[in-house]
Amino acid sequence: MTDADPLAHPSPSLVITGATVLTHTEPAAPGYPDSPGALRAKAVLLPDHAIGVVEGAIAWVVPTKDLTDDDLRGAEVLDARGHVAIPGLINCHTHSAMTMFRSAAEDVPTSSWFNDHIWPMEVNLTPRDVALGARLAIGEMLLAGVTTFADHYFSMDEIAREVESSGIRALLAPTYFSSEGPAGLERSAAFAEEWHGRADGRITAAMGPHATYTVNDADLTRTAEVASRLGVLTHIHAAEGMNQTESSLASRGMTPMQVLHDTGLLDSGVLIAHGAGITEDDLRWLSPRADRIGVACCDKVYLKHAQGSTTPVRLLHDGGVPVGVGTDGPGSHNTLDVLESMRMLSLVEKDKARDATWLTSAHALDLATRQSALTVGQGGRIGALLPGHRADIALIDLSGPHLQPMHDLPAALVLSVKSTDVRTVVVDGRVVVHDGRLVDLDLTEAIEELNRRVPELRDTSHGRRIQDYDP
Repeated sequence: MTDADPLAHPSPSLVITGATVLTHTEPAAPGYPDSPGALRAKAVLLPDHAIGVVEGAIAWVVPTKDLTDDDLRGAEVLDARGHVAIPGLINCHTHSAMTMFRSAAEDVPTSSWFNDHIWPMEVNLTPRDVALGARLAIGEMLLAGVTTFADHYFSMDEIAREVESSGIRALLAPTYFSSEGPAGLERSAAFAEEWHGRADGRITAAMGPHATYTVNDADLTRTAEVASRLGVLTHIHAAEGMNQTESSLASRGMTPMQVLHDTGLLDSGVLIAHGAGITEDDLRWLSPRADRIGVACCDKVYLKHAQGSTTPVRLLHDGGVPVGVGTDGPGSHNTLDVLESMRMLSLVEKDKARDATWLTSAHALDLATRQSALTVGQGGRIGALLPGHRADIALIDLSGPHLQPMHDLPAALVLSVKSTDVRTVVVDGRVVVHDGRLVDLDLTEAIEELNRRVPELRDTSHGRRIQDYDP
């Protein structure tokens, strides 16, 4: 788990000293969580440890006392005493540029949210709007310790450019509907061919069919073929609520998960947004392919829209399927705060199971880090502070009164911490947030311009929608 001899590696470019480091056992330790395969791992807290970064990757994690001045020579040194170092958080499903619609459609049911508000407003979008909305979102996420996000939206080239310049990591999937004809699928494939692996590997592309009810089976089958050819995931909304599963069963005689199976998407690899309508019977499709699929849970949105079902985390856990933490877009979730989403998930799961011992704080942290990395197809690359992983790190200040006295650090990180406790953020070995401030990203222009655009963005007098919501 740790390398006892940092001098065996090239000189580090960055060293973090004095931190309590949240890491994981490797190889996986049987029995925690009590689930098959890759879901078995144990979170470990290492007090007063140092992390050395070489060429953007973690080279070693050792006790701080083992370092000498010579070991630090030439490196940027961050003194992290009083902080916990956690893997950079991963937002497994969002629509980042929807910062422009934050609080624009509140206290309405899901169908009205789409048909009367969001989809009519999205007709007004320009590529510039998307770029500014994404820039604002990236700044918000970085300040909250989010180093990777899985995005699903329009004008994805604009978002990719914002990712490239900001230093964040992202899985990017351009949204398309079958109502566009072949153009949408072709646009998504062209984006993947152009952007996959760009920004020194920080950008990973994915195919982006909107949902199983807005993209027909022929297009989904073609999507799976393209994804397999390009070696990318598909990011899709599926079984977002139990109502969608019931509707699919009534009209087609199959669940959305069987649609993903029958069209080949499960075999090619898929990031399932929400999955709150996944049934126990669906595990026959999901469990055999757990090494290439994951489900993003966004509980706050389900509660806000009173949808009556949430992602079945325990069912998926018992079936060996990774579950990651997401926010959904800020038009529905209001924030892009993964710490908030992790807290919500942990509490919802306890209440739903009527079991206070289920989904411990340590387990919730695992979902938000290592399992989220598996969910977005980057397990073993991000999501853990282990040698060989990319150096995506968030330092959280533990000195706040709301975190003291400290009896149980995992519980504090899940149940008490605030996003403003994040003080320093590193992505790919580069410091992008220092002392609670963005290092290179200036949000002033984006905020001012988006506020000027509000009247035009909210104008729905044209009477059009980008799509009809009728799952």
